[in-house]
Amino acid sequence: MQSTMARRAVIDVAAALAAFLGVGIWLGATIIPDAGLRYVAIAAGAAVIGRAAVSILRREPRFSTPADRVTLLRAVLVACCATVTVGGLLEGPIPTGLVVLLGTGAFLLDAVDGRVARLTGTASAEGSLLDTDTDGALVLALSCATAGTVGPWTLGIGLMYYLFLAVGRFRPSLKARLPSSTARKVIGAIQPSALLFALAPGVPPVLGTVALGLALPLLVFSFGRDTVELERRHRSLSRDQPARTGQAAARGSW
Repeated sequence: MQSTMARRAVIDVAAALAAFLGVGIWLGATIIPDAGLRYVAIAAGAAVIGRAAVSILRREPRFSTPADRVTLLRAVLVACCATVTVGGLLEGPIPTGLVVLLGTGAFLLDAVDGRVARLTGTASAEGSLLDTDTDGALVLALSCATAGTVGPWTLGIGLMYYLFLAVGRFRPSLKARLPSSTARKVIGAIQPSALLFALAPGVPPVLGTVALGLALPLLVFSFGRDTVELERRHRSLSRDQPARTGQAAARGSW
């Protein structure tokens, strides 16, 4: 049974990688004339799908679920979005219509993988992590696209998640899991919505700037609140640990 699940995971990852390579190479050849820049753009997309693949292949035991397959499809769309965005930044101009199309597809599928996980009873911490990581990659790709049209300050939206991960390497307390939060989910959904709105053809630049100017402070608030909560929980556990240790030692002496 376990070998079947592991084989299924490898097949799912291989299918996602093949899908991106096929579509990504075609997109690169279509919109990026320069071969050198094309390889850079495809490499950006490969980094996205590669991170998703590693997330599944390093699971112990290795497995993939129907919801993971939906998330892998999202990762393929995000990887293509990253390829188009980087290609546009390097070659210019950014084909915002195509970025919006790919980004919207990935964003809408975000509501599907969680529902599939609940309906099939296959929700897992690993699947949640893959989903969150794919969300982060989408927001980063879209923020890079808006940086070329609105201004480089919008990169703050896309880099916030990765800054949080980087700080967590030096502050393990930030790696702890937090309970589900409706506010966090809403603020998280606002970010790609605002980015896609700002990139949508026909939207006046001033409206796009206003939308992103409102989204960024909300994101800072959300990450700041979570950081404070994680640090508070860490300090609470640290205070309780000596008491539990002392109680255990006392019981051992009875």
